[in-house]
Amino acid sequence: MSAGGTDLDVAVVGAGIAGLSLAYRLRRAGLAVRVFEASGRVGGRMASFRHGGFIIDEGAEQVPTYGYQATWALLRELGLPPSQVPRVGGAIGVWRDGAAHAGLADASGLITGAGLSGRGRLDLLRLLLSTGLRRRAFDPDRPEDTPLGAATVGQLAARYHPDLGRYLLTPVVSSFFGWDPGRSAAAPFVSLLLAVGPARTWRTYRDGMDTLARCLADRVDVATRQPVREVSAGGDRARVLTDGGAVTARTAVLCVPAPVALRLYPGVPAGERRFLAECGFTPMLKVSCLLDRPLAPRSARRLYALLLPAAEDPVLGGILIDHAKHPGRVPAGRGLITLLAAPSAIPELLNAPDGEVARRVAGAAERFVPGLAAATVTTFVFRFRHGLPEATPAALALRRGFLRRAAGPVDYAGDWVMLRPSSEGAVRAAGLAAARIRARHGVQPRELA
Repeated sequence: MSAGGTDLDVAVVGAGIAGLSLAYRLRRAGLAVRVFEASGRVGGRMASFRHGGFIIDEGAEQVPTYGYQATWALLRELGLPPSQVPRVGGAIGVWRDGAAHAGLADASGLITGAGLSGRGRLDLLRLLLSTGLRRRAFDPDRPEDTPLGAATVGQLAARYHPDLGRYLLTPVVSSFFGWDPGRSAAAPFVSLLLAVGPARTWRTYRDGMDTLARCLADRVDVATRQPVREVSAGGDRARVLTDGGAVTARTAVLCVPAPVALRLYPGVPAGERRFLAECGFTPMLKVSCLLDRPLAPRSARRLYALLLPAAEDPVLGGILIDHAKHPGRVPAGRGLITLLAAPSAIPELLNAPDGEVARRVAGAAERFVPGLAAATVTTFVFRFRHGLPEATPAALALRRGFLRRAAGPVDYAGDWVMLRPSSEGAVRAAGLAAARIRARHGVQPRELA
């Protein structure tokens, strides 16, 4: 029993990385915490699926070496050694004029071209210099304060040669984030890229991207298959209505996408509602192909990922070669390729049957990975209606005021709070929420920073 006659000190809604790391921090601080998760597994958008010796990442794919300070600090605290998070094998390429060009998101692209023309490379150098020289002004924790202001990705691209928009900025934004360049703010995107550094330094969890979630879940109280129907606030406490009954808590924390938080918490104060309403999410749709042999797009360099500009294919946005990412993802002699649907195709495919989705997306991939159909043993389709938070100029303008709100019986955590679409954003948002809750409850922190 918590203090004050409530069932819990803190009720956490959602067992993604934000909810689990928040629960871990608060439990270390001595509070009575329970996590309520609607599905039967933990991890949220960092879940992994296992089948016949294959390890398939349903959502997130990598964890960079740089720019993820809070994540790496948490991993050290949990006792996970660096060997559990090896470097990704292979480069990132972009498809242009019938060929894969490696070096995207890497300084080597200035030499190899990475699909850019000579003029495009010169403008890429201009962009790198203009942002790199002001790196401190691009704090990914404060994207609203960067020199880019409210400019969208499309507006940023318009300042340079068209190649930068068509074959660099838009493919990266569309494939990895699912964002619309004309609608998404450039500041969070550029700040994130500067923070994480070149793709050759990126890493993955050896045993699946759900490794961190599983480690955290072992240390906290998690109730899976326990959907929350509504959260309300009354006086100095919160009420959480679940399928198993009502639970009272001194604080309830919505660690779910902003659109879901709005649905679950109808009494959200007007000032908070404005920010939540602007924190939209883009859907994600992936098809994983389990192969009887390793295949990959033809390239002069070994690729981990191939991004496809909209001009090259209307259905397929990217190809991830999972057996190159880490060989432990597949049984010996087998292959695993994950196909990312293009953002423009997702609205039509999101509600389609799995068979139709796999047929259309994998059919489009055959041109880039010859022999894919013949080598495919089975396919799995993964959908996230709330895939990644899309940081818009309107959300940027409202974020500072949202962060200054007074602590109350209902709070929030998630990468959308940071306008930072990543697990690092989720961990950092959990840290902010934990500090607010400890202050409200009058509890001193016991865990490491």
